[in-house]
Amino acid sequence: MKPKILFTASIAKHILRFHLPYLQWFQQQGYETHVACNGDEQIPFVDVKHTIPFIRSPFHLGHFVAYKELKNLLHLEQFDMVHCHTPMASVVTRLAAKSSRKKSSTKIIYTAHGFHFFKGGPIHSWLTYYPVELFLARHTDAIITINEEDFQLIKQKENSTTKVFKIPGIGVSQKRFFPVNLIEKKVIRKKNNFSQDDFILVYAAEFITRKNHEFIVSSVANLINAIPSIKILFAGRGELLEDVKGKVSHLKLQDYIKFLGFREDIDEVFKMSDVGISASKQEGLGLNLVEEMMCGLPIVASEDRGHREIVENDLNGYLFPQNDVHLFVKCIQKLFENSLLRDTMSLNAIETAKKFELSNSLNEMSVIYKQILNK
Repeated sequence: MKPKILFTASIAKHILRFHLPYLQWFQQQGYETHVACNGDEQIPFVDVKHTIPFIRSPFHLGHFVAYKELKNLLHLEQFDMVHCHTPMASVVTRLAAKSSRKKSSTKIIYTAHGFHFFKGGPIHSWLTYYPVELFLARHTDAIITINEEDFQLIKQKENSTTKVFKIPGIGVSQKRFFPVNLIEKKVIRKKNNFSQDDFILVYAAEFITRKNHEFIVSSVANLINAIPSIKILFAGRGELLEDVKGKVSHLKLQDYIKFLGFREDIDEVFKMSDVGISASKQEGLGLNLVEEMMCGLPIVASEDRGHREIVENDLNGYLFPQNDVHLFVKCIQKLFENSLLRDTMSLNAIETAKKFELSNSLNEMSVIYKQILNK
């Protein structure tokens, strides 16, 4: 019989977005691959897909249903290893796997794509999530982190049975994200109804409170005064999309802010843009920013643990304090007025992004997998 691996996450989209290369790697190593998640989507490189009713909200009785179903699955399949992702699915998975870990020696790995507790974070997040993670860490063979702050925080809890690792994110493929020359950029802009004279900022993010789109909208009036040709592209969808659209309409900013929705060709959106931006209140890393940097975009982003991992002031972009409209506008204006600075930062961004290339992350994870599985 083939050895078996299970990946768990709240929704199938998370697996599709981040983990296909890792599932493919396991199949190449001779493993039977399983995924447990919500969602009807078909997932490549998966031998068996299990629908488990994970719930993303931390306080919901439905977690007991997911726990029971997953515990039965673990008992039935006797996996060699379970790799869990997303906060609540990882909590439920590790609780459900406690007996399998003891009886069947199933290895449990958790990738923290950004802990909900962090320096400067809300007190209620520390009171809610930190004690839970400390408890669950004892029932986890390896915890994978993707930024230095999370790594140092949880590293203190490492012991003989729980190892802590840091990897350069889950990886971005240079085969898709790469810079284009001015002629190619002009062609992409024309296809998307933008002119060569437009100064394009792109923010690729889900419309949720954490991503703080309203900050960008509230900054636009100041940006228009300095850069009349500015265009801000919001790429993504989410529960606050209509609210943000309403605010843009109320302020009569439709000529400057464009809503692109979910884009399968997000790489082309990056390639035709001038600067990548983010106003997020907190990030584990900021994968979209890495993708933008691979396309040669300098970055202007709010300061937080994830953004600090990839953006270095005056080298490949700028970090501004949370909700500081003045400094945000100043950084954008500086890049607009100095094309040589933009070009220099573009080259530096491309160089920085190489660290986060998919092959690097996959190589490091393959070493960790083999170590945990004792192979």
